[in-house]
Amino acid sequence: MNELQKMWKKHIYLSRASAALIYGLLVSVAMNFFWDPGHIYSSGITGLAQLLNSLFKHTPVPITTGTWIFLLNLPLIVLAWKQIGHRFTVFTVIAVVCSSVMIKLLHPTVLTKDPLICAIFGAILNGYGTGYALKSGISTGGLDIISLTVRKLTGKSVGTVNIIFNTFIVLAAGLVYGWPYAFYSTIGLFINAQVMDAVYTRQQKMQVMIVTTKPNSVVDCIQSHLRRGITIVHGAEGAYRHDAKTILFTIISRYEIPDLHEALRESDPKAFVSITENVHTIGHFYEPEP
Repeated sequence: MNELQKMWKKHIYLSRASAALIYGLLVSVAMNFFWDPGHIYSSGITGLAQLLNSLFKHTPVPITTGTWIFLLNLPLIVLAWKQIGHRFTVFTVIAVVCSSVMIKLLHPTVLTKDPLICAIFGAILNGYGTGYALKSGISTGGLDIISLTVRKLTGKSVGTVNIIFNTFIVLAAGLVYGWPYAFYSTIGLFINAQVMDAVYTRQQKMQVMIVTTKPNSVVDCIQSHLRRGITIVHGAEGAYRHDAKTILFTIISRYEIPDLHEALRESDPKAFVSITENVHTIGHFYEPEP
């Protein structure tokens, strides 16, 4: 490994560690400034930790939400270490520890107890933090680990598990705080998912059509920047000048658009490019290992 590769690897590790810290800060602000004062539950393991805190806070030795988050993630971290990867697990541990510690240390400040405001702003903060962490290549623990493990072992999505789990959390909010709070928590879950998807763009697939007179140069340059297959259609003809063209088709993620722009700038700045958003694929679509 040369010096440049070592520096790049160090940069990636520092970037992921920073993302874990940012996630921990944002989720702690969401929890202590909005969710707890407004009696709003989050999704996944964080929501379950809130529920357990609510149920057992009057016991002789109450356990805080931050501590519950750490305890609930412990068996999932072991699962990640065995089934997903050691590097993935290390950064997951950093994210979980950061969120647990910051939730416990950050002094709660009641800005408002309006449940709608608390649901919206808590969800925005948590959704951005989670999306940023995923975009940086790390997991925040919880149901992410279960989803990745099942997908790795079976190739199938477990979206139904997430829906059932979060439905349980919403029902718990209704039973503990009253049904209006269940509806507010549902609003928060929806906003959280939308913000997370807007920030984490790696899973959004896009079809790219490139019309070029330099197909070999474009193909070589794209494949040097991106790990994507390309379909080549020869024999195309421009209607205005009747010059020979080649059409290239590929599928990329929204996250890879800057790399595509750079590849086209280097190979054929005059190429015509059409991008179709939110396409669905059947078959193999390469996704980097976590």
